[in-house]
Amino acid sequence: MNKSEIINNALEKSMSYKEYRVLIDSLTEIGKTTGENHSEAMLNYTQMNLTRMNKWDKHYSVSEEAKASVKKGGKEIWLLITEAWCGDAAHSVPVLEKLSNENPDIDLRIVLRDENLDLMDLYLTNGGRSIPKLIRLESETKTEISNWGPRPKEAQQLVLDAKTNGVDHDEYTKNLQIWYARDRGKSLEKEMLETFELKN
Repeated sequence: MNKSEIINNALEKSMSYKEYRVLIDSLTEIGKTTGENHSEAMLNYTQMNLTRMNKWDKHYSVSEEAKASVKKGGKEIWLLITEAWCGDAAHSVPVLEKLSNENPDIDLRIVLRDENLDLMDLYLTNGGRSIPKLIRLESETKTEISNWGPRPKEAQQLVLDAKTNGVDHDEYTKNLQIWYARDRGKSLEKEMLETFELKN
């Protein structure tokens, strides 16, 4: 399949944010998560991520500047690649959902990475299948406007520096979670604003 066919195929299988949350809840109730790996570690990650998403849903507020910028946009589809066990996604997906809600012409659609590897492989980060990944599309033509992910630039640099310096995975993951808590979604919001301003 070509890129257009891959995107259309993914959209046909996509779900809303509400459906995504219902899916995660239903899977955790039977001791599973999204994807094929249902190990205790992956289930623990998913449970932590549910708590994180609930906090973002409750406490994150879109800034007035971001509201104004998003509302100026045209009709778009935001195709978001993610998985329930992904720590970065737990922080970013609820923020993107709230941003998309500021414009009724934006349709946020979510797909699971491991069920859409042909799509994921079009948007690799340094050769890896890193998520979340957001693809902004014109609603009518499905033409790509921009893409974002898997992390805000500052958070991505934190991870790259940690790997370069041989920092233990558990340690830099902990530092990354602290970064997200302190940032409060503002870096992601700012980066999305920049893409909107470029378009407008």
